Amino acid sequence: MWLANDGNYREMRYFTPWAKHRQTEDHYLPRMVQQVTGQVKVPFGDAVVSTADTCIGIELCEELFTPASPHILMGLDGVEIFTNSSGSHHELRKLNTRIDLIREATQKLGGVYLYANQQGCDGDRLYYDGCALIALNGKVIAQGSQFSLNDVEVVTATIDIEDVRSHRAVKSRSMQAAGAERYQRIEVPFALSDDRFGRAPTRFQDARFHKPEEEIALGPACWLWDYLRRSRTQGFFLPLSGGIDSCATATIVHSMCRLVSEAASRGEQDIIEDARRIAGEPEDSTYIPSDPKEFCSRVFHTCYMGTSNSSADTRGRAKELAQAIGSYHVDLNMDTVVSAVQTLFSTVTGLRPRFKVHGGSSAENLALQNIQARLRMVLAYMFAQLLPWVRGRAGGLLVLGSANVDESLRGYLTKYDCSSADINPIGGISKTDLKKFIAYAQTQFELPILEKFLTATPTAELEPITETYVQADEADMGMTYDELSIFGRLRKVEKCGPYSMFSKLVNEWGSMLSPLQIASKVKLFFYEYARNRHKMTTLTPSYHAESYSPDDNRFDLRPFLYPANFPFQFAKIDTVAQTLPDRSQENASGMQE
Repeated sequence: MWLANDGNYREMRYFTPWAKHRQTEDHYLPRMVQQVTGQVKVPFGDAVVSTADTCIGIELCEELFTPASPHILMGLDGVEIFTNSSGSHHELRKLNTRIDLIREATQKLGGVYLYANQQGCDGDRLYYDGCALIALNGKVIAQGSQFSLNDVEVVTATIDIEDVRSHRAVKSRSMQAAGAERYQRIEVPFALSDDRFGRAPTRFQDARFHKPEEEIALGPACWLWDYLRRSRTQGFFLPLSGGIDSCATATIVHSMCRLVSEAASRGEQDIIEDARRIAGEPEDSTYIPSDPKEFCSRVFHTCYMGTSNSSADTRGRAKELAQAIGSYHVDLNMDTVVSAVQTLFSTVTGLRPRFKVHGGSSAENLALQNIQARLRMVLAYMFAQLLPWVRGRAGGLLVLGSANVDESLRGYLTKYDCSSADINPIGGISKTDLKKFIAYAQTQFELPILEKFLTATPTAELEPITETYVQADEADMGMTYDELSIFGRLRKVEKCGPYSMFSKLVNEWGSMLSPLQIASKVKLFFYEYARNRHKMTTLTPSYHAESYSPDDNRFDLRPFLYPANFPFQFAKIDTVAQTLPDRSQENASGMQE
């Protein structure tokens, strides 16, 4: 009846919703089906199924999330069991919303809710996170896993249908039910229950939720495994920079290897067979991927691509992390390749560009940074194609990207650099959440090297390091990662433009910043967002995990050419900001007193 047709979904490309509420029509079956069943036609439409002992109603996926969900009218008309065959994707902190809706559906109405959800990668940017669930009268009685490498998981429970009827024995509910419109009953000659005694109903249980850092450890890892086995490639290649973003990607691959090893230790044959094929084992192999570090050495390849602008610290961190997780690691210096490109340009133009610290212009400085970044992408694909050959194996590797959602939103990346890859497991995750994940993985995965990544200053290392200058990401961007997360949620989730964002932040940040400072930050964000929006058209397919993702492919369909100075909006912001009182000074004075 109601289709998901925004955000990640375009269901109306393929389907037309049924518009005849509580009506059916005859659907004539194909002759081959008629010959097997002896049935010529079936009712098709909006109806419920009546068994000898209860009544079953069906709602699909999005209908659970709509204001007037079908289960409301079905429940008032006597439906006791609701089923939902869903395709609901994972998003950080979303599961509680889904479970709250299921519990609410049966809390007021009374009833049993059977929720089945797809689990696994859909061959796109989404991971469907399962978590099949059975609820009775607002309480959970069975819940499946949210993240799993298995293709199928079955959840069962025993219920007493009389509990539904006693729950519904409320006068106000009975009065509403008496006036409810009737659904057509499709009667079937069987019962779901029997007369046997001694089978105790399943007890209620608390709903299980993962912390966001656990979701990051498990969701993208399952997505990577599904993508790897279905693409029939031989592993992953990751440019490992020594920074926290590529560190997070590497740690997620390590988590994938841990999940594979745990499943293999339980004897799950499908996963063992996939692991053997990916690792290049012959068909008669008895190999079991029981050690995650050993399995990682077979399927995961990392490479530190240093230049004269790279530090010993980042090189050392990359090497130590590779050793800790077991990846096949390459350490190289690419100055000769960078120099060759610069020499070519100088030969053609007669000019040699310089970095800003050496007296060059902003254009020269940016071009020299982009040369390094883009050459890393070229080298990444070359090594991904040839490293299996170097190791005596066939096939190729999937290149992984490491740009987080905040950098994509701000446009703090080079088009066609190492942000360009085959897939990106962290492209929908904020820097703030990635740091929490790394802190979690440090203890849970016993990787003490991760502490060095947490305390290091994020830097692109594309400019020369001097005694007075070290490139830092937040200084380059003109805003912090925490601020970017706030800007992102206001832009996408709260649907704010420049002026409405300024209006909200004056109330939220007014005790810390003056209206003019807030105006400056909002204008800088929208200016950078607008002038870099074109980069989203080539954004690497990323695991969708955040509600403010700027993904241009499906989730965030917007123009990629904006008037970056937003003349009307910025002028209005400036006018209003000059008239508002500065509450930050009052707060500062109060603190001094």
